Amino acid sequence: MVIMLIRDRLRPGMLLFSVVMIFVATGILTTEEALAGFSNKGMITVALLFLVSEGIRRTDALSAIMRRIFPPKERSTVRKGTLYIMGVVTSASAFLNNTPIVVIFIPHIKAWAKRVGLPLKKFLIPLSYAAILGGMCTLIGTSTNLVVHGLMIESGMEGLSMFEIGKVGGIIAVVGVLYIVFVGTRLLPADDNREVHKSGGEGYHIVEVVIGPRFPGINKSRDEFDFKNHYNAEIIQIRRKGNVVSDNDMRFKEGDTLVLAADEQFVPTWGDSSIFLVVSNDEDHTPPCPTWKKWLSLSLLVVMIAGATLGDTEYVQRLIPNVSLDMFFWAGVVTIVMAFTSIIPPKKYTKFITWDILITIASALAISTAMTNSGLADWVAKGLIGMANDCSPVVIMAVLFIVTNLITELITNNAAAAFAFPVALSVATQLGVDPMPFIVAICIAASCSFSSPIGYQTNMIVQGIGEYKFKDFLRVGLPLNLLSLIISVIFIPIFWPF
Repeated sequence: MVIMLIRDRLRPGMLLFSVVMIFVATGILTTEEALAGFSNKGMITVALLFLVSEGIRRTDALSAIMRRIFPPKERSTVRKGTLYIMGVVTSASAFLNNTPIVVIFIPHIKAWAKRVGLPLKKFLIPLSYAAILGGMCTLIGTSTNLVVHGLMIESGMEGLSMFEIGKVGGIIAVVGVLYIVFVGTRLLPADDNREVHKSGGEGYHIVEVVIGPRFPGINKSRDEFDFKNHYNAEIIQIRRKGNVVSDNDMRFKEGDTLVLAADEQFVPTWGDSSIFLVVSNDEDHTPPCPTWKKWLSLSLLVVMIAGATLGDTEYVQRLIPNVSLDMFFWAGVVTIVMAFTSIIPPKKYTKFITWDILITIASALAISTAMTNSGLADWVAKGLIGMANDCSPVVIMAVLFIVTNLITELITNNAAAAFAFPVALSVATQLGVDPMPFIVAICIAASCSFSSPIGYQTNMIVQGIGEYKFKDFLRVGLPLNLLSLIISVIFIPIFWPF
């Protein structure tokens, strides 16, 4: 399964679900255990947060804020622009899904960089990293934390509070932003000033898009899928993993960046579609939205965060003893209000949920159970303890962090967390210590996808738009991975003693 995930031959959700069915057929999992992940509260909460993030995106509330924070041309530098961008994005991504955050800000960053004459390549990797760093600060900042939260509850543990993970995640976020601003900007490449020049005739202009999971031409060649007939746009260039693809027999893949010659209706028509993750023509595209909806969406976001945070307090639980005012409850309430006020289209709400991620999460939870049932988790835990021999639990935690981080760089963050969780519990049991330090370590490690564009969708998006090479992520991201490891090893035992 890991080999096939690395080779990217199937979508992760389908591949993991196939493995789950093999485990059912061989008796490692019961049918009930295989399906338990599909009713997991954390997984359903992720689905609701997709809709909340879509509501914020559709009202363009964050874009209005973004346009105001960019420094003017006379005061614009790479370092200052990076600081402004990362500060806003890190804060926003602590409470919203990372992918919509990156998708919202890319067109505005491109337009601003072009306007002030700064190289775009200096800002897009920092944009993705800021979204990842912000996700480490709260329970809802990334689906990884919600996956681990759900596994903890299933294991009879209390689960994570809203800002608990932020005790360490917040430190990493601050250090990470400072590292990128003062060191990373020097390591990032500058634009090579290549421009795509081609006539589409009068009324046509250059548009860049990133192919999303709902694009109907995935795995089809250009001859098999008539792009121009579907979208009234001509493909000028295709980029994949930072390289221009010139093979006529190539097949479209999710994450490919297409440079198009399109008419004026392309951005208004497809900018609000899940067919493409990003649609940009270097101009601010603001979908029409009443001002009251902008304020309502932001107010609902504040209510959701405050409600989920205060709902965990002992006072509120005594005041309302029969209702679980957790993140699932508040995300559900906000989603319903957004649907009834048409902030999200109530008849089309399913199109904004990334089902492959949900199937990946549910299947990964089942595989986590299979690792426990089969004894694999205990076997791996004994191996980790044997490697560390007579060392302290801190050393074993560091080894577990590194292993989890390697897995997330090669496959996906949610799968990495689900695989590492039973190992963490087994290690803690065999050592006779509190499992919480190990659990926090895998939460952080599974999110630290800085060295590779593979493990995190936002990295894949900016790789195509910015034409980055794999080595660009490695050069800038590897020191950030090491910083995250060092901070985790120092501070996790302080906040959660063994």
